[in-house]
Amino acid sequence: MLPQDPFILLSYVNTQLRDRFSSLEPFCEEQEISTAELISKLDKAGFQYIPELNQFR
Repeated sequence: MLPQDPFILLSYVNTQLRDRFSSLEPFCEEQEISTAELISKLDKAGFQYIPELNQFR
């Protein structure tokens, strides 16, 4: 289950992307969440996914 707090979610996702996943799609598959849903959740908190960096900022 993913954290609900957007700042904790940001930290968790970026750590996972840095340490375990080469892109957002495999992470979302493992977490059973659509890529669009995760992007939307973090976008509402002001963070955007940057594919070249494989992280949200």
